Formats: sequence, C-alpha cells, structure tokens
Amino acid sequence: MKLRRFFQIFGLLAIVLTIAPFVAADYWWIRVFDFPHIQLTILTGVALLLYFIKFNIRWIEDYIFVAVLIACLVVQVGKIYPYTSFAESEIGDSTKEFPSLKLLTVNVLQKNKDHVSILQEVERLDPDILIIDEANLEWLEDISPSLSEKYMYKKEVPFDNTYGKLFYSKLKMVDPKVHFMVEDSIPSIDTKLLFRGDTIQFYSIHPTPPMPQHNPSSSDRDAEMMKIALRTRDAKYPVIVMGDFNDVAWSNTVTMFRKIGGLLDLRIGRGFYNTFNAKNFIMRWPLDHIFATEEFRVKRIEVGKDIGSDHFPTFAEITLEPDLAKDQIPERPTETQLENARKQIEAEKEEDVEKAKEKSEEK
Repeated sequence: MKLRRFFQIFGLLAIVLTIAPFVAADYWWIRVFDFPHIQLTILTGVALLLYFIKFNIRWIEDYIFVAVLIACLVVQVGKIYPYTSFAESEIGDSTKEFPSLKLLTVNVLQKNKDHVSILQEVERLDPDILIIDEANLEWLEDISPSLSEKYMYKKEVPFDNTYGKLFYSKLKMVDPKVHFMVEDSIPSIDTKLLFRGDTIQFYSIHPTPPMPQHNPSSSDRDAEMMKIALRTRDAKYPVIVMGDFNDVAWSNTVTMFRKIGGLLDLRIGRGFYNTFNAKNFIMRWPLDHIFATEEFRVKRIEVGKDIGSDHFPTFAEITLEPDLAKDQIPERPTETQLENARKQIEAEKEEDVEKAKEKSEEK
C-alpha cells in the first residue's frame, strides 16, 4: 500500500511539473521547469510501466492515476518529439558540399582555468564564425593572440560578470555593433557578414537565466529574445542567430522566438544535441543554439568535446541555398504571438522601472 501511495504522489508531482511551464508567469521557480523535460518524460514512462507491472488496475483511483500519467506522458513527449530523429527536419539537408559555413558557439565558463582546450577545439573544427561566451579580460588576454592570427575580423567585449562575449570571423564584418538590450552589462552583437558575394545578417545573444542568484524572473531573458526576433523578422538578408540562450529548445519562449523571428531550428528532426550540464550526465539539456532562416541548409551538427566548461561547444556546418528557401518557409506568427512578444518587452521595461525605484529608495 505504501508503494502504491508513493507512485500516486509521484503522479501528482508529474502533473505539477508538466503543467508548470504552461503557466503564464515569469518567476524563476516556474520557468526552470521548462528545462528537464527529457528526464521528466523518462521518469513518467518508467513510473507508468512499473505501475502496470506491480499492481492490478482495478480501483477507480488506479484508473485515475494511470489516466493522469498517460496524459502527462503525451504532453511531455509532444514537447520533445520534434527534437528526435523520428520527426521531420525543420531545415533541410545540404544539397551541395561547397561552399559551406562553419559555426561554433561555446560558453567557456568564466572561472574555467583550462584556456587551452578551446583553442584545440577551434583548431579541430576550424569554424568560420566563432562565438565565445563568459569571457573576461583573463580569457581575452590568453586566447585572443592565438585566435587573432586565425581570424581577420573580431569584436571583443570582455566582462567580469560572466556575460563577456568574444566574436571572431573569417568573413568580413560590415557595421558590427555591440548592443545592451536589457542591461548595460549584458552585451549582444549584430553585424552583417559578407559570404562569397552574399550578405548575411548575424546576431549573437547571451541573456540572463531565470535563477535566484542571477535574476529572479525571466523577463530580461524573454525580452532580449523577443527584441532580436522582431529584428530578424524585418531583416533584408538571410539571418543566423547563435549563442547561449539560457533556455531550452522546446520552451514556450524559444518556440515563440523562432516563430516571431521567422527562424528555423537546426536541431528539429535531428536530435537533442544537449550542451549543458557538461558535468552532469543525467541533468543535461540543450541551452546553446544556432538558428537560421529558410535560405540555409544543414550539412552537419556536432556537440563539441569537453573543454573544462559546464557547457559543451555547439558546432554546425551549413550551406546558403536561397533557391530552395521556398521548400521550408517557416510558419508565420499569429497576431496574438506578436502581441505577446511586445508585452514581454514592455514587462521588462516595467521591471527595470521598479528596480530603479528600489535602488533610489535604498539610497
């Protein structure tokens, strides 16, 4: 009886964890439940299987429990199924070998003292575009000399707050800019890149996560994503967005980001490609992303080697094939989604006003 009760309590927990991400609130203790959907799906499936094996399903509470777990499992599988190899790819495979564009984004973990492994990984993968997040002045001084020999173009914004960003490119940058969209210490980068006669619009972001020690709400993170999405939506050129989003691929915010921005996810139909936490095999999910518009095709995706960080590098090789863009036009956002995006931006502004008031009152 105690074992049966344990399973029923687990069922209630599964309900809470499954429903929580759908709650329209930006508190960190709600948004964090977006992350472990793979693990929750496995646990729910195992619990359901064990319940069938261990108990005879004959009481009304048994039927209720099983029905609830099945419903939770359906919702959970629905969330992560697109990121399995069983689903249809959102962005098609490359139809040509050359020329290709190699992309690498990696959060090196500011306190990580292994500054050699990332250089070895760059040498191995030979990316054309390289984004390094969590780079402070120490990281800059250690790796910039070597990378500057390999990359003609760069934009380096080191910070000591775990939000520094280094950008290196073999492609010529046109009008590169550093923006501070939500805070004056959280940089993002945008530039145009010249690629064999074509122009590409490039963005890289690293928004704050919804965690108590960083930011108790997800307003800043969500607003930064929506601001970039509205820009990519109006872009005149093919777009690439990459970086550590501090959010999982299947979250409501990232899904809306893709739809608002007219972006495609390289992972969909190919695999999870989990990048965080590199130090915990069980609690691992995809936080580092590469998104592109319909003009691109995917040649390969790879999770990089361990570089001593809590993130694995994220690598992709893509081709620019605008003639095939019509075959993978992204789903257009609804007016409701556009309105929600604007509301998220306004919510961040209101939160900033409140923070400013609190600081002035403290003085």
